[in-house]
Amino acid sequence: MISISPFSFSQTQKGVWLTDVASRALDSKEGIQEVVRRCKTYGIHQVYVVVWNRGHTLYPSEVMQREFGKKVSPRFADKDILQELIDIAHAEGLKVHAWFEFGFSSSYQEEDGGHILRTRPKWKALDNEGKLVSKNGFQWMNAFDPEVQDFLLSLISEVVENYDIDGIQGDDRLPANPSTAGYDELTVSSYKKEHNGQAPPQDYKDPDWVDWRAKRLNLFAKRIYETVKIIKPDIVVTMAPSIFPWSKEEYLQDWPTWVKNGWVDAIIPQVYRYNLKAYTTTLDANLEFMPKNRETELIPGVLLKVGDYIPSKRFLRKMIKTNRKRGLDSEVFFFYEGLKEHERFFSKLYPKLNVKQ
Repeated sequence: MISISPFSFSQTQKGVWLTDVASRALDSKEGIQEVVRRCKTYGIHQVYVVVWNRGHTLYPSEVMQREFGKKVSPRFADKDILQELIDIAHAEGLKVHAWFEFGFSSSYQEEDGGHILRTRPKWKALDNEGKLVSKNGFQWMNAFDPEVQDFLLSLISEVVENYDIDGIQGDDRLPANPSTAGYDELTVSSYKKEHNGQAPPQDYKDPDWVDWRAKRLNLFAKRIYETVKIIKPDIVVTMAPSIFPWSKEEYLQDWPTWVKNGWVDAIIPQVYRYNLKAYTTTLDANLEFMPKNRETELIPGVLLKVGDYIPSKRFLRKMIKTNRKRGLDSEVFFFYEGLKEHERFFSKLYPKLNVKQ
């Protein structure tokens, strides 16, 4: 067993998620330079950039080339946007985190699970009817299969080893599986061995069955953390799951256990709400799951833009003030394009909204 000392943050953790969906910011060097300029101006020092999306890496990957003959997402075939971002961001004092957004999801709106599951059909997550698990448009690999876990970990290790990255991040799909999953032959066999030959309940929401699967994903969270720290101890490991306990009930994400056991350096739950009462109630409820005197290891995820939705300036300001009243000096915004909708707020007011000492 390895011993890892707790990571201590040395600067603000104010951050933003940067994705290739509904954004062209990553498509050119000029676009990346604009991201860095805007973030620096607004006092946002952490950039969480997507590196794993819809069955493709957004950086040239030898692992993907070897396993699937797909070295990089076709959109970025002639460049290494991760290296470009690191170079430009580091020159301005910003940190870059590799965000494995899709996690154990293999595809989006592809009924057969996309090229990964066409190549490796045994990797499919199956529901209690023996069908490929698909939820909210996302198709899923089997997160309980050691081969699938090894594959995801090989991508994470590849980034840590080959890039001067500041952090690694999973989210509501890493480590995760919808609670409808777990009915594949391999997982059922493992369950039977521990339950005197008894098969898992057909009710996928059965509390004991949920807990049994969540514990297996807990162990993978631990494995991610320890693997990264062995390679480069200074790299920050964060997760951005859904809010608890919904995260466990729907996606088998028992993130309070990750925090309690030190398997993350910070947790960034998606406190995505559309009015102040809901935001405050949700934030307070999730802070209850943080160990005493470690509340600041929770960094709220704040919804800034999704589809046509953009929060009002008044609501945005109140969410940030709610964080500050609870001693939380940082948040991560979803997502970068939303910064453009509130230029005045972020350039004038946001840098001044800090926890009073």
